Amino acid sequence: MSVAFREVWSRDGMTARIYYQSYGSINVKTLLIDLAQRRHVLSTMHGMVNVRFVCNNYAPPDLWCALHSQGFREKYLDSLMSQLRIAPGDYACLGTGVDMDDLAMASDEYRDVWVAAFTTAGVESNALRTGVDKASMYEVDGRFERVGTINIILITNASLTEAAMARALITITEAKCAALQDLGITSSYTPGLIATGTGTDNVMVVPGNGIRITYTGGHSKIGELIGRAVYESVKEAVSKHRPT
Repeated sequence: MSVAFREVWSRDGMTARIYYQSYGSINVKTLLIDLAQRRHVLSTMHGMVNVRFVCNNYAPPDLWCALHSQGFREKYLDSLMSQLRIAPGDYACLGTGVDMDDLAMASDEYRDVWVAAFTTAGVESNALRTGVDKASMYEVDGRFERVGTINIILITNASLTEAAMARALITITEAKCAALQDLGITSSYTPGLIATGTGTDNVMVVPGNGIRITYTGGHSKIGELIGRAVYESVKEAVSKHRPT
């Protein structure tokens, strides 16, 4: 079965495409990044995984209720991936209610190192200020509400140690917070306070096979690159998705 797609990025043998698919009679969209080979990926949704593909799936409101059901998400994603001839163990996928055509991308590089950030952002309904706002969701058997979220996939050609991958999560989060602050995004629960994110944000860190890097904090050159790419992509993603 042929699936329509739009290529949005390619580099070093990797490609990123938005696929326009159907689940039953419902139209969905998936950002699929082919990493050209299996890579160790750190995901705040999956933990540490070894996969060939990373993705971010947009499901419209018609699917949200079903996606709360135990086991449905895995069945749903496996069905979409099977349309692309991708086996269940070969991919890791984030999920969002943000239209994938509102995807924002930003990249930066220095000498032999480059980074690229792929971001979708919805902050209208559940932006919050962590440490101040009270929680509004309670996990029961792995099920949560599906609402606005900020998903960030960060790819680099540098070979990152596990510690560097973990530290990158802080750098990414700091850049996201800076972008929300500069955009003036306020908490949905405590009006007047700047939001630090939403309660459902997720990040993937995808390293490459280039020079070995052990530290990705803000004082490092790669930390600067990560911060700038994430900052710019978050600002653009929020602006693209916000109602005009």
